[in-house]
Amino acid sequence: MTTTLQISSSLFTYFFLKFCLFVIPSLSSDSDPLQDFCFGDLKASPSINGFPCKSAVSLSDFFYSGLGGPLDTSNSDGYAVAPANVLTFPGLNTLGLSMNDVELDPDGVNPPHSHPRASEVGTVIEGLVFVGFLTTNNTLYSKTLEAGEAFVIPRGLVHFQWNVGRVRARLITAFNSQLPGTVVLPNTLFGSNPPIPNAILVRAFRTDFTTVRNLKSNFSGCSF
Repeated sequence: MTTTLQISSSLFTYFFLKFCLFVIPSLSSDSDPLQDFCFGDLKASPSINGFPCKSAVSLSDFFYSGLGGPLDTSNSDGYAVAPANVLTFPGLNTLGLSMNDVELDPDGVNPPHSHPRASEVGTVIEGLVFVGFLTTNNTLYSKTLEAGEAFVIPRGLVHFQWNVGRVRARLITAFNSQLPGTVVLPNTLFGSNPPIPNAILVRAFRTDFTTVRNLKSNFSGCSF
């Protein structure tokens, strides 16, 4: 009797594990779409997977003209970004895709930042751009790219672009998220609302209160 129970228990364990291993791969990726498209109704509240579908669809929903430039780069960093994400191009809703037009004046910098919800791939359209990103063990991978060359930034890693040429540079970047999010490190650390206590920044950057106060004054009122 004991032997029979042991055999039955072993068979149950075998088939249970086989069932789990069979099911798990089917849950490892997004489900297939149940409709051709779902243009976002931006007047409604978004859910986890995006905005609700709007009822009426027009030809213009399939197209977007906001990536043509030129952009206004008259700021302290000498760069500007035009996003084509679900908030500007509702046709991207639920598709997990978005793009940016990035333009930099000579010596302009897209400051160190990260995208918490997406990996990024981009290509230089015009100019000469120094592109770099940092891994979680503080290794810097960087290269100067010219027109026609591309780069990839793994999800969530800090990265930057710097125009090292003599003319305006332009990049087109793409993301595997309809709204990748952007955390700009200088703005986040020195322009947050409410602000990070000065004592924390003094300790973290091994500096003094005067330096931290000066940095905060440069980033007060930053938008995120």
